Amino acid sequence: MAARLSNTTQIAGRLTRDDWNTVKGALTIGGDEDAWAKAFQDFFWQRVNLRYLEPIEVLHANGTWEGEGFSIVSIQCALIEFLAAARQGKKYRYLRAGQTLGPLEYNRSGELYREFLSTVQPFSASFDAAAAADFYQSVRCALLHEARTHNGWRLWVSGAAPIDAARKIVYREALQDAISAYVEAYGRDLTTDHALQEAFIRKFDDLAA
Repeated sequence: MAARLSNTTQIAGRLTRDDWNTVKGALTIGGDEDAWAKAFQDFFWQRVNLRYLEPIEVLHANGTWEGEGFSIVSIQCALIEFLAAARQGKKYRYLRAGQTLGPLEYNRSGELYREFLSTVQPFSASFDAAAAADFYQSVRCALLHEARTHNGWRLWVSGAAPIDAARKIVYREALQDAISAYVEAYGRDLTTDHALQEAFIRKFDDLAA
């Protein structure tokens, strides 16, 4: 059994498990939109911004065009998985021999990742199922496991879209724009979308467990 977090462990900026439990008590599915907007800002946005977006910006602002793109895209790939898992309210679970997954758990991220990129805007404008699968295997997994890309994929700075699947190029600035646009749209949708609200609570319950 996984160890429980200390009540003082910070899960979003300086906000703790106790802070989440307090806020959760004021959230109801389909309830006050302002309360949901504040929960998004305080928990989701703070967590994503401080742990992912600001570090990416530091690397971008201080880059020398000598390889920092690998670090930037690695962070982007990790963030995409969090966005996908949060959208469905799923949690990652390492399975030991004989164990099985619960209905809202996953232990292999490929399907989650591919579905998210190929079906959710603005990513789905650039990724079909095949491109998402190739990106997952040849960019995401290759970067996080080996600090490299595979199968001819290259990382470039700027382009018109997040990827060019035919030429196997990731344009990291356009990918960052897509991530930012998604997070902004998610925050708006969260205030009224019941499924997103239920998933949000599940995800932060897990993060605060």
